[in-house]
Amino acid sequence: MRVFVTGASGWIGSATVDELLAAGHEVVGLARSDGSASALDTKGVAVLRGDLDDLDALRRGAADAEGVVHLANKHDWGNPAESNRAERASVEALAEALVGSGKPLVMASGVAGLAVGRPGTEADPSPAIGPGSPRGGAENLALGYVDRGVRAVSARFAPTTHGHGDHGFIALITAAARRHGVSAYVGDGTTCWSAVHVSDAARLVRLGLEQARPGTRLHAVAEEAVPSREIAQAIGDALGVPVTSVAPEDAVEHFGFIGGFFAMDLAASSEHTRAVVDWTPTGPGLLADITAGAYRDA
Repeated sequence: MRVFVTGASGWIGSATVDELLAAGHEVVGLARSDGSASALDTKGVAVLRGDLDDLDALRRGAADAEGVVHLANKHDWGNPAESNRAERASVEALAEALVGSGKPLVMASGVAGLAVGRPGTEADPSPAIGPGSPRGGAENLALGYVDRGVRAVSARFAPTTHGHGDHGFIALITAAARRHGVSAYVGDGTTCWSAVHVSDAARLVRLGLEQARPGTRLHAVAEEAVPSREIAQAIGDALGVPVTSVAPEDAVEHFGFIGGFFAMDLAASSEHTRAVVDWTPTGPGLLADITAGAYRDA
């Protein structure tokens, strides 16, 4: 299959591209910089220059492909409204280019806000509806194209897709521990995050592209609920610093913007996902990755 991938040189995107190539797919990657283009070219990936604001490039990439994987996101935490706007516009451009084709569109989403008091499941619809909502309501927008002949699939990623080289949320929490000389959790540390190793996440994206039925929600979740206190303890052990609690009202001051997320309960299940695409995670767990030094230099 000729697959157009946005975010092809990013953390999850790089692993997904490797997974797709290993499975025999031809990959076209969106690249916004010379460095990204060179990295993709070295892998044998065809390069389409552009970014999420270049909607014409997105439409061309989708129209010329047999399947699309959308992983790019601006992640502008200083201007979330702009990130949300760009995400909605890019998903709409990709989906419009695929209308009536029956081709797959696998798009990245998340598990935040799916449920209260229990792990979120694939049966829970995204609460983000409309342009002003998180991610611009792009998941619901994409799944709405199923009735227009697009095999839209949502890949909901755990809050940490971890591994050596990750520069995401756990790296930011680790950086705060190094900055303050203590590894902290919020409150009593009983809130939990789901987690997945990047290799398992990449494999799930491929399986979703190849196998998932239109309208499927997949959860890239290997571990359902890792307590935040255990995450902080693993980071403290890896860095050789003490572990402590910070009050919820001080979380953002201590961690930066990630403090608000670290205080949230983001547990999620992947039971249905494992059944519908025969996915079994095999990568190391989050605590094992931290202990092995994956974030020591973050």
